[in-house]
Parts: sequence; structure tokens; C-alpha cells
Amino acid sequence: MTQQSLEPRTTAEDAGEGTRVPAGRSWLDRYFHISRRGSTVAREVRGGVTTFMAMAYILLLNPLILSGKDAAGDTLGQKALITATAFAAAFTTLLMGFAGKVPLALAAGLSVSGVLSSQVAPQMTWPQAMGMCVLYGVVIMLLVVTGLREMIMNAIPLALKHGITMGIGLFIALIGFYKSGFVHQGKATPVTLGPAGELAGWPVLLFAGTLLLIFVLQARGIPGAILIGIVSGTVVAAILNTAGVIDPKAWANGAPELHGSAVSMPDFSLMGHVEFGGWGKVGAMTVGVIVFTLVLAGFFDAMATIIGVGTEAGLADDKGRMPGLSKALFIDGAGGAIGGVAGGSGQTVFIESATGVGEGARTGLASVVTGLFFAACLFFTPLTAIVPQEVASAALVVIGAMMLMNARHVDWADRATAIPVFLTVVLMPFTYTITTGVAAGVVSYAAIKAAQGKAREIGAFMWGLTVIFLIYFALHPLESWLGVH
Repeated sequence: MTQQSLEPRTTAEDAGEGTRVPAGRSWLDRYFHISRRGSTVAREVRGGVTTFMAMAYILLLNPLILSGKDAAGDTLGQKALITATAFAAAFTTLLMGFAGKVPLALAAGLSVSGVLSSQVAPQMTWPQAMGMCVLYGVVIMLLVVTGLREMIMNAIPLALKHGITMGIGLFIALIGFYKSGFVHQGKATPVTLGPAGELAGWPVLLFAGTLLLIFVLQARGIPGAILIGIVSGTVVAAILNTAGVIDPKAWANGAPELHGSAVSMPDFSLMGHVEFGGWGKVGAMTVGVIVFTLVLAGFFDAMATIIGVGTEAGLADDKGRMPGLSKALFIDGAGGAIGGVAGGSGQTVFIESATGVGEGARTGLASVVTGLFFAACLFFTPLTAIVPQEVASAALVVIGAMMLMNARHVDWADRATAIPVFLTVVLMPFTYTITTGVAAGVVSYAAIKAAQGKAREIGAFMWGLTVIFLIYFALHPLESWLGVH
């Protein structure tokens, strides 16, 4: 391996330079390139706070996902899981801020946690499952060091990158509508308005009011629209709950009130509980499939998120490349290993980072602010439950709308471009997975280009991605053929 292969393929000079404002006098400005990227300290702080408020739900949701029994019948302690989730999120997000210098926050990946709880834990102990997290993180870091991950990202056509951004936008908008109770699973239809074709309850009304408030503030060009909306919605929710207007059971994640003391001591009992080996009962093939599945779950979701958020932040150049991409990718890969060691599942870049970008965040300072809030949650865990899920969901819908505006960059008259972009955009929300949308876009792009006699335009890495995603779609029959269950 040559030295050249270890060096980042992109630099800050390769990407969009933003507004050329002379660097400020403070070391903070110089270190994070705040003025250079056309931002301010106030915007970065506001963006960091907004990102935290949008993704604070992970402190409650991740322990819920990982609450099941492992192969030995053991479970993980709830308080210890919250501590592990907060610690890993704080550590990796601070690392992304100080080292990566981009506005990307990390926390336990829901796709990774979902694989751990549904596929890994039933076959292994929890320490062994966390060991699998460490392994998949190491694999992703190796892909970064060798330059393969960045080459894969840069090989994706610009139109597909816009499609990925739009797809993620539609995806998180659907998540926002669903978590708020505005959209439900219907009895006769896949989805419906409210629980039975109409809206029901004060919380969803509060969501709608918060959403409308944010849109109005944005339309008037008022800074901090998303943060103002979330804070205002939370205050109104707390007042209505205190006054007894709303039944506490009506809230999706509990009433917006403080339970007991605001301060609690962290429980680090899961820290370092990682086992490598003891997989004889499972089999090498099954272990390989699990690692491959975890890599897929963490790799392409993070790749798509980095592309989407980076584009939204204006950090990408006309080819979709970002400054300091290699560092960001390496830290994201390291997040898998760090999360495994902490006992809180593999960490990955969160799409909710886009909420901070929507508030003006352009540098790593926003990530530092977000990371510090997660660190504070080690001691102030009860405060994270105050923001109602219905209020926070409004921010997701708003950001989804903003990301869908990338449609203006797509040539919809060109079928070779429009069809892959369309499949990328619609399959993310329709299948409830980011990876599936990326996979469908890549496979359809390669197939259409080849059918047009333009196979040479695809490139070797795109062909490689096409093969990987074909395996992804055929994974279940392949597992059956290989005798893996």
C-alpha cells in the first residue's frame, strides 16, 4: 500500500469554499473555518442545539430496541443502556466535530440496533453481539484507509446523489408524520390520516401547529425558525399538560414533564463488556453473514446521509465531493467499534444532522455543541424526556421539505437520470430503509446505461456497487442456498 493511497482523495480546496469572508480573530473561528464557510458562532451553536433536540429521542428509543433477551436469556439494564447510548453518542459526535470539522452528529444507528436485536442477539450473547459491532466498525475503517469507501462515494453520479438527498428528505418527512400521529397504519390502506381517517388528540394538533409555525417563520426569513418552533411547542405542551388539558397517556413518549430529580448518576456497567470468539455454535458462515449485514446497515446509510447533509450544507463541490471526507468517513466507521465497546450498539451519522444544517450549521462546532449536550445527558437523563415526540417530529418534516428542493437539480427529461432518481426517492420511504433506495438507484442506473449502449460511462466502482446491491436484494435466497438461517 503506497503513502498516496492513504491520503485523503478530497481536500477543502476541492469542495465548495462558501462565502469568502476573512477568517475571524478568534481561535474558534480559525480552527473550525466558521467565517470561511459563511457561518457564525451563533448559527453553529443554534444548529448544534437543534440537532440535539431532533435526535435526543435516541436516548429512549435505542434502549427500547435493545431491551430483548439474548441467546442465553439475559437482558441489558435500562439505565446502563441509556448511559452507554449517551456516552457513545457524545464521544463520537465530539470526535466528528473536533477532528472531522463537519456538522455531522453520531448516535446509535437504528438499522444497526435493529439487526443486533432481531438477527444477532437471538444467536449470541449481548457481549458477543457488541463484539460483532466492533468487527463491522473495523471493516468499515479498513475500507476508508484503503480509500475504497471514498472512491465508492465519489463514483456515484451527481444526479443520484441529489436523488439520495431527496429520498432521505421524503424518508424523514414520513418518519416525522408517523411519529407525530398525523399518519397511521390503516386497516384497509397501508397508511391513513390519523388512526381512522381523521386526526385525533391534542398532541397531533400541537404537532400541526408547531409545523405550521416553523414554515411561517421560515417563509418570513426569521433565523432559528426550527429551534423557535421546537421550544415554543415544548412550552405549550408543558403548559397544557400541567393544566390537565391533555391526558398524560395521550403522548407518544410520555407526558412533557420532569419525573423525579433532574440529575442522575450514569451507569457504566456495560462499558467494555465485549467478547470475541465463542462463535462455534453459530458457525463461521453465519458470523460472516452477520458482519456483512451490519456493514450494509451502517455503510450505505451513513454514506447516503453524509452525501445528503453535506450537499444541504453547501460543503460539496459540483461533483458532490466534500472537504475532509476521509476523516468523516473514518470517524463514522470508528463509531461502530466505539459503540460496541461502550455497549450501546454501533454509532453512525444521523440524518437529524440536517436539522442543524437547516438552522445554518456549516462546521464542526455545531457537532461539538451537540456532543456536549449528549455528554450532559449522562447526568441529566430525565430532561431528555421533556421534549414531546410530536413536537420534535415537526422538525423532521420541515427538513424533509428542504431536502426535497434538490429536485430542481435533476434533469427529469432524461429517462436514464430520472428513473434511477425516482426509484431512489420513493423506495426509501416506501421500504422504510435508506439502503434499499440507494441500491435500487444504483442497479437501475447501471441497467439503463448498459441498455443504451453506454456501459463505459458507468465506471468500475459503479459496476462493483451494482454487483453488491444485487447480492443485497438476493441475500435471503442466497442464505437459504448456503444453509444459513
